[in-house]
Amino acid sequence: MGILTRAGRRARILALKAGALTAGALLLAGCGSADGDAKDDPPAGQAEGPAVVAASAWEGAFAKAAGATNITVIVPPSIKHAPDYDPKPSDLAAVAEADFVLYAPFEGFAGKLKDAAGSAAELVELKLDNAPETMSAEVRRLAGMFGTEQAAESWISGFETEYDRLSSEVRDAWQEGKPPKVVHQAFLGFAAQLAGAEVLGTYGPGPVTASQLSELSAKEPEFVFDNEQMSTGTVLPGSAAQQLSLSNYPSEDMDLLSVYRTTAQQIITALQP
Repeated sequence: MGILTRAGRRARILALKAGALTAGALLLAGCGSADGDAKDDPPAGQAEGPAVVAASAWEGAFAKAAGATNITVIVPPSIKHAPDYDPKPSDLAAVAEADFVLYAPFEGFAGKLKDAAGSAAELVELKLDNAPETMSAEVRRLAGMFGTEQAAESWISGFETEYDRLSSEVRDAWQEGKPPKVVHQAFLGFAAQLAGAEVLGTYGPGPVTASQLSELSAKEPEFVFDNEQMSTGTVLPGSAAQQLSLSNYPSEDMDLLSVYRTTAQQIITALQP
């Protein structure tokens, strides 16, 4: 595939939308089997959708939730801190062939990659936050760009059901029916929200200062939710708070729901007497 201009990229996405609608109409009109059951196999040659390059698995997970299927991730999941990544020539090649490049503000290398590759891809800055309302808004925004609104709404509906289940399970694990008292790293608000925690304070993304240490310790939190990707060790030394190392990144399967499931299980385990 050659490098597409912005107009060419838009025309391609409109063609993909039209193709998907036509394929759907054909399926509804005449693809049922003799006993009336629809076939499970998609139409032969069905388009993959726009080519999406994601700076990390986190952006990739948002794109996947939005309905994208042709996704390339630049930063390997084994690298905990994406800004530390040193792009390779193969990354330039992927960006050169992309329709969209997704990145977060702290991943400035994504824009440099696009410029270096001479790509006509649309550079999309995402708000990487796993708070349900933010995540859903970003997924819908991407779906509008990709032409995958129906897939995104289906995913969000399933997510909301699973999120409610997980949140209920965490609340069932509260000791004496009381929410845990928590201090959390700046990017882990979603974990405190999932737990229904009483948030006593936050820290980061930089290291905890001496004044913060004194202030947060004095509040006597039961738990510290530390960010695995940005950990600097024990956050409140000398405090009786139990520190949990939580992640806001999905693994290489780009399953955003796995982040919530893993987080819920870690918190439930920590709440056990």
